[in-house]
Amino acid sequence: MSRSQVLERDSAAVHDRAAVVVDAEARVLLLTPAAAELIGSRPGAPCEPIRALLSEQHRDQPREIRLADASGTVRTVVATATPMAAGTTEGLPGAAHWLVLLTQSGSPADATLADAETRRRLELSHDAAARIGESLDLVDTAQTLANLLVPDFADLATVDLAEAVLMGDEPPQLFRGGDVRLRRVAAAQGTDVRAEDLLPVGEAVPPVPDNTLMQPLMMGRPVIVSDIGVLRDALTVDPAVLRSFIPEGAHSSMAVPLYARGLVLGCLTLWRGQPLDPFGGADAELLEEITSRAALSVDNARRYTKEHRSAVALQRSLLPRSVSRLPGAETAGVYQPAGGGIGVGGDWFDVIPLPSLRVAFVVGDVVGHGLDATAAMARLRTAIQALADLDLEPDELLTHLDDLVLGFSAEHDSQSSTSELAVLGATCLYAVYDPVAGRCAAATAGHPPLAMLTPGQEPAFVDVTPGPPLGVGGMPFEMTEFEVPPGSTLAFFTDGLVESRTGDIEEGMGRLRSALAEIERADVSLGEAGQAVFDRMLPPTPTDDAALLLARTQRLRREQVAEWEFEADLSLVARARELVVTQLAGWDLEELAFVTELVVSELVTNAIRYAGAPVLLRLIHDRVLVCEVSDPSSTQPRLRRARETDEGGRGLFLVAQLTDRWGSRFTGGGKTIWSEQAIPAAPA
Repeated sequence: MSRSQVLERDSAAVHDRAAVVVDAEARVLLLTPAAAELIGSRPGAPCEPIRALLSEQHRDQPREIRLADASGTVRTVVATATPMAAGTTEGLPGAAHWLVLLTQSGSPADATLADAETRRRLELSHDAAARIGESLDLVDTAQTLANLLVPDFADLATVDLAEAVLMGDEPPQLFRGGDVRLRRVAAAQGTDVRAEDLLPVGEAVPPVPDNTLMQPLMMGRPVIVSDIGVLRDALTVDPAVLRSFIPEGAHSSMAVPLYARGLVLGCLTLWRGQPLDPFGGADAELLEEITSRAALSVDNARRYTKEHRSAVALQRSLLPRSVSRLPGAETAGVYQPAGGGIGVGGDWFDVIPLPSLRVAFVVGDVVGHGLDATAAMARLRTAIQALADLDLEPDELLTHLDDLVLGFSAEHDSQSSTSELAVLGATCLYAVYDPVAGRCAAATAGHPPLAMLTPGQEPAFVDVTPGPPLGVGGMPFEMTEFEVPPGSTLAFFTDGLVESRTGDIEEGMGRLRSALAEIERADVSLGEAGQAVFDRMLPPTPTDDAALLLARTQRLRREQVAEWEFEADLSLVARARELVVTQLAGWDLEELAFVTELVVSELVTNAIRYAGAPVLLRLIHDRVLVCEVSDPSSTQPRLRRARETDEGGRGLFLVAQLTDRWGSRFTGGGKTIWSEQAIPAAPA
């Protein structure tokens, strides 16, 4: 059956109802007697309230509009606009027309509309409960709130949050509206208002003088403005600023504070244009319910932001500088926390300068995320630095670290922090590189192996003997030694870089090998190379935090090292002094000859007298002058203060006073005592 047949069949029924036929410009073409009593526009004249209904968006949808009759009396009626085919209406030219049915408030049709409105409000409340609070991101939460209300409830919605809230801090308790400092973080727009001049997202909201109209907001109550003119007068700001507050085409506004725990966290502002009715008390009640839920979600997101920022700040303060240049290696590290609300974890890396220009590389991962994981990481990092200062071999250091982790778990109190538990199951890789020998020693506690990028070759993972994770106890760690060709780059990483929910770790390590091969061929800095690997390996929202440490190794030249071996003969001490003075002259370091000669005399004499042969003497010239004396004894030297009547015991005291640093370390064949002196700056 055609539309014209339907209209002809129902023409009598339509004639008895309030109906009007208009063209696309809302000019009245025909109207029934009942409609003539409601509408003040005569045939040929436009009816502006109806114009807003003439769109596909609002077709066949009952809407409340306000109409003025011939006497000027304004009534609220329910209007439903339906498009009519050309030629449907007799006596009118063939063009597109609209049939608009009008029903006064209180009629059965109005009751049907009220039921539909009730259902719509219930659906809106249900949607708010389901969607608000899904994210712990402040901006996402605000944008969800704005999108929820437009276009069904309002034509425009903006969400402004306090500056302190965006930083994760608690906003101050204020009693004057002019003291609030807000920033726009979200907006959603329909089609019936224009927002070209409105304050954009990301901008700070201009301060507004305190006024009685906005005062209820500070007490957590909504403000409804049915007359935009009243709002313009109340704001008392410059006209140019006023345009950034009020959108064109809006006839009604409502502001609802995001109010939680007696504090104003922000403000939701809604605007309506035609054909929507002005906001009323029922709208305010619904919005208070929705915004109270949103305020709690915003407050939770603020708390998470604060903890996240604290954890990130703590994590980054504990990590070494992203780029460092040591005599043995140039390093660059990159750290990326997990996304999607998971937050900062316990991945870390470290670069520790060791005596004799050696350098230690550390990479590790503790269990979990958040402040507890970061605190656990801090404990492990501090412990490793203390153990590294003892100059232990990598396997011995991990053994001591494993004992410490077991001690941490024994201290754990189930009613307090969980940082002790976070270290259980932690993984760690510790490696020491010697730029003189060009060799590296490494040991791992349940951690993925390191990769080595040798010039002219494909990247390869070093076959390090795996050990158990920290906290297992009773299991040995094994050290692996390997040669590092000149110019090679070592890559240390955590499992977050190679593991994913969709693939296994072997696949991830294959992808990492390809990524490392690409940066080896690219002419970029070490820091840029590390970021390029992250960009290729990690998704936009990683499910785990990840760390990567790249170390471009450097080997000392032969002419930077001088070494000699002596038998256990005290008469050779003088020969040792002569060799040292001659070598320093060849390096143009005559200024250090007196102190170095004294240090060598004391250390070589002690080695020959108390340890026996062979005695090895080595000088290393780089940014500092290193003097080493090695002997076969495993007795640790002790610094003591000699009494006035003692004939000896002053040797190490002199060494400690005359040099910048000194110490000793055990070796596979005994021990080595070393000292360092700063090299004087060259004259300008």
